[in-house]
Amino acid sequence: MPIKVQNDLPAKKILENENIFMMDEKRAISQDIRPLKIAILNLMPLKEDTEVQLMRSLSNTPLQLDITFLTTASYVGKNTATSHLDTFYLTFDDIKNEKFDGLIITGAPVELMEFEEVAYWDELRSIMEWSKKNVTSTLHICWGAQAGLYYHYGIKKLMLGKKLSGVYEHKVEKRKTPLVRGFDDIFKIPHSRYTESDNDAIRNDERLIVLAESETAGIFLCMSTDGRQIFVMGHPEYDRMTLDKEYKRDVGKGLDPEIPKNYYPDDDPTREPILSWRGHANTLYTNWVNYYVYQVTPYEIHDIS
Repeated sequence: MPIKVQNDLPAKKILENENIFMMDEKRAISQDIRPLKIAILNLMPLKEDTEVQLMRSLSNTPLQLDITFLTTASYVGKNTATSHLDTFYLTFDDIKNEKFDGLIITGAPVELMEFEEVAYWDELRSIMEWSKKNVTSTLHICWGAQAGLYYHYGIKKLMLGKKLSGVYEHKVEKRKTPLVRGFDDIFKIPHSRYTESDNDAIRNDERLIVLAESETAGIFLCMSTDGRQIFVMGHPEYDRMTLDKEYKRDVGKGLDPEIPKNYYPDDDPTREPILSWRGHANTLYTNWVNYYVYQVTPYEIHDIS
């Protein structure tokens, strides 16, 4: 799938070196099909890493995607250069009068705070409310999924006894649902979090469908019955070394973290981690774009309602 981005976005060069099909703006406007407009609200501190991870996973369908990166106006992090944000990112005020075929809301390192204590919570609430009438389907990731479940369905998040970190096996439920089409019965996905949404509340809410869960990590994937709100509890977009970086960062801070489960060969942090989730991560994003965005969004984007 060609992804249309600004020509000088640093992530574009990285992905081109991996033979990912990146289309520049000049070539995109010469094609006679309508690109799907996808907004990515990037709440992660290392925004450039997340850009690469998400666009890598979004690059596996034959559809053309027009990516718009969003950041919050009410809080500006210190881990991404201001020049990068000014050049490649918009805020909600810039796009609130537009419509999008898809929206991705990423995770964020704020899960130990109550939702209402997060600096940009009111802004995020406005974006999630706006998405109901202006976006065909929204994909929420990790803390973004917890925030979405809380805002849309009143489902609270719960503290875990310790950090859940590692690569865990999950079992597919409701196999005929298009979002999990092509999944194996058992598949692996990374998790990295201290909290989880109330799994019992999710299962008991008739407006939600559980599609995959783990005996250890709990519910991984659920969605609204109409497919307009999709919630991903883990990090399928993570690179091979992302958990490694997080683990060694926490070691450097003196936090004495546990070694991520099922990640390093023989649990040896000096060895290269095993990449065991990329295929299902790509399938998940491809299914979302195809079945919940492209197949249902109107050709005239202003008809989204």
